[in-house]
Amino acid sequence: MAQNATIYKVELSVADMDRHYYETHKLTLAKHPSETDERLMVRIIAFALNAHAQLEMTKGLSTDDEPDIWQKSLSGELELWVALGLPSEKLLRQSCGKAAKVVVYPYGGRPAEIWWDKIKNSTTRFDNLQIVNLRQADTDAIAALASRAMKLQINIQDGEVMINLDDSSVYISPQPWKTLAPAA
Repeated sequence: MAQNATIYKVELSVADMDRHYYETHKLTLAKHPSETDERLMVRIIAFALNAHAQLEMTKGLSTDDEPDIWQKSLSGELELWVALGLPSEKLLRQSCGKAAKVVVYPYGGRPAEIWWDKIKNSTTRFDNLQIVNLRQADTDAIAALASRAMKLQINIQDGEVMINLDDSSVYISPQPWKTLAPAA
């Protein structure tokens, strides 16, 4: 018999001083049986870093042709494609062709570094691609916060992220590996 997803309820308050975005999102997340607490929390952090009224979690691991998070315009155009982990060059190419902006959050320490060394030269042609690494120590720390009901406060300033849950605080420093090309 197949295992069922575990449901997580998250009240996510985002205060992003860099983008002047301040909002609370009530998220219901289905954690796939093969998904780790680390990946679940990376999904939440990626959501906070890109928070917007139209931003949505997708089916994630259960579908191959969707990102983990996306944002569509009111007329249905794909504005933002957010992927987690170490996607193939082919998937990056396809994503960049489908969405106005693509953000990838690799994590996992050394495997992420090896992945980036392997594909970084082939990503230079994608002006709409941004790659932001999350360090292993940071993702380990946020994974420890995971619980089925969370009230998270995430503050973002100068690219630094502070996550508060109850009496616990975790600070993470996302590392930009590839930034968007400047607008013409």
